[in-house]
Amino acid sequence: MDLEAGPIRPRSDGGGPAVGKETDGCNVRKDLFLAYKTLGVVFGGLVTSPLYVYPSMNLSSPTEADYLGIYSIMFWTLTLIGVVKYVCIALNADDHGEGGTFAMYSLLCRHADIGILPSKKVYSEEEALLDNQSAMARRPSKLGKFFEQSITARRVLLFIAVLGMCMLIGDGILTPAISVLSAIDGLRGPFPAVSRPVVEALSAAILIGLFLLQKFGTSRVSFLFSPIMAAWTFTTPIIGLYSIIHYYPGIFKAISPYYIVHFFLRNKRQGWQLLGGTVLCITGAEAMFADLGHFSRKAIQIAFLSSIYPSLVLTYAGQTAYLINNANDFADGFYKFVPRPVYWPMFVIATLAAIVASQSLISATFSVIKQSVVLDYFPRVKVVHTSQHKEGEVYSPEINYILMVLCVGVILGFGGGKAIGNAFGVVVIMVMLITTVLLTLVMIIIWRTPLVLAGLYFIPFFIMEGAYVSAVFTKIPEGGWLPFAVSIILALIMFGWYYGRQRKTEYEMTNKVSLEHLGELLARPEVQRVPGLCFFYSNTQDGLTPVLGHYIKNMSSLHTVTIFVTLRYLLVAKVDQSERILIRRLGPNGVYGCTVQYGYADSLTLEGGDDLAAQVMNCLRWHIQMDSAGRRPPVSVEEEMARLEAARLAGVVHVRGKMRFHVGEDAGWFDRIMLGFYEFLHGVCRPALPVLGMPLQQRVEIGMLYKV
Repeated sequence: MDLEAGPIRPRSDGGGPAVGKETDGCNVRKDLFLAYKTLGVVFGGLVTSPLYVYPSMNLSSPTEADYLGIYSIMFWTLTLIGVVKYVCIALNADDHGEGGTFAMYSLLCRHADIGILPSKKVYSEEEALLDNQSAMARRPSKLGKFFEQSITARRVLLFIAVLGMCMLIGDGILTPAISVLSAIDGLRGPFPAVSRPVVEALSAAILIGLFLLQKFGTSRVSFLFSPIMAAWTFTTPIIGLYSIIHYYPGIFKAISPYYIVHFFLRNKRQGWQLLGGTVLCITGAEAMFADLGHFSRKAIQIAFLSSIYPSLVLTYAGQTAYLINNANDFADGFYKFVPRPVYWPMFVIATLAAIVASQSLISATFSVIKQSVVLDYFPRVKVVHTSQHKEGEVYSPEINYILMVLCVGVILGFGGGKAIGNAFGVVVIMVMLITTVLLTLVMIIIWRTPLVLAGLYFIPFFIMEGAYVSAVFTKIPEGGWLPFAVSIILALIMFGWYYGRQRKTEYEMTNKVSLEHLGELLARPEVQRVPGLCFFYSNTQDGLTPVLGHYIKNMSSLHTVTIFVTLRYLLVAKVDQSERILIRRLGPNGVYGCTVQYGYADSLTLEGGDDLAAQVMNCLRWHIQMDSAGRRPPVSVEEEMARLEAARLAGVVHVRGKMRFHVGEDAGWFDRIMLGFYEFLHGVCRPALPVLGMPLQQRVEIGMLYKV
């Protein structure tokens, strides 16, 4: 249906770049406040990494030179990947405030014709206008043309984006497990009698409690968690400074890259293998990017540069200074370097901080799942917006409880933190390498960065992260297989859903009913207009669903008044009531088109005491009166109003089309497997259209089989 949309308000929630948004002193104070809140949600994996980096390294007879080399590697990894790559560059590659690998893929699809399926997202007029002006002002780059012309390249790009999303979900499983387990393991120092199963049981109980809190939303949780993370962020560097002064004041000489070179020359193969442990110092950086929808870019940058980065640099320096004088304590590198008088306060803070670390990856997982569902690359799950002001703050009950089961399963199944650390390293670096590739494409295709500058970004980071990848791959037999297993399962689900949706979209576009064809169908002598009012729901944005033609041909009838309803999801909080429902006369008598526009904080069930059908009827009456003033309708206003009221009194029915695949015996084996899998997913996922407050006795589903 070609329905005209009214002006929609731009975003103004601070969760991303808003059109026409001014920066003033009030916004600066808001960013500082959000920076404090950000400590409690976004950086969990990063700030708790001192708990498990050194314990995950398999050191043998380490020397002072070894520790200096390890600290130098961690310092430059934090600086280059954390500061340069993510804070300075990646945070700018957002898709209307959303971050992460799938957001970058969506950004590429909007600026170049490289997508596979059309996006269901609809942006505000101002945002869409800016995107169109930007695209029209520049011709496609050579790389963009290559992707547009090659379906193979587009599928490879989709696979890379899907793999990155799957790896981040794997991160959401492993970060809570390793963070909480490493923190609770501190009980075994003062109390050696505490067994490993007791630590695992306590960790599992804490995680279950955390997942049960998710339904209250990120904002409410962050108010509780921000003071905890602030305490952790500012106490660990103080202990680090104490250890530096007490054990090794000259530790910062290790900032020199000379110590990295000397470390690899001395340790050779073993030094390369130790990269699998040092990579954990930057865990959580990708979640920081994926959590961009929860907080503004500036808030994340302020929080990272002013507190997180210096805190990590000083904490790792303090741990290294302690270990230089206590070379064999690396198996418990964090708790051993904590002075005895403050051990228990730090244990409490560490445990609470580990809970916050888990929150950061859980929130990131909700964000990427929501992005993929909206883009129609993942089976529909329930997504609840927990904030009236931020589109990015979401919660999914199904995903939440699946994550909870998997996290507890990892703790009870793996037991020791070393195996989880091996799996963790694989996830961390793989998703970072994927981000590097996608970000390079964004630079070249969208930002039009000169190839020389794009190469200066891509080559160093690809080499550095490639070295990390080669090291962590050696850990696959020792627990690193877990994220690959999870990613393969998720990728199969996404690919099965994508393949089915692609075939369905192709069929609908080929067989959609035009307005001319609708008129021809209704003009047939065997087709009767039966009394009643019919709301015919469809998610086809351009044209009428093929289910309509199937319905008319088989039933030989259509209600005297039929309203084709299409829902449009806008990236705004709330749509003004004057713009909520748009009506248009489609041509044949008694046939209308209706677009219901809603934002992420709007309710589609009941509003103002009227259900959706009553609101549409009110808008239709108003449209009939206003439309008659501008042109001469085929019937008088009185006749049209009388027909509408008679149809309402005769009975209201809500019709929803449901197209299913029928895989015949002559279909190929690939179609049999993939479309059968899609039908299974389609049967267990949530319906495409919400209930909308329809009475049960008025609902009708029209099925249609598409033979393959």
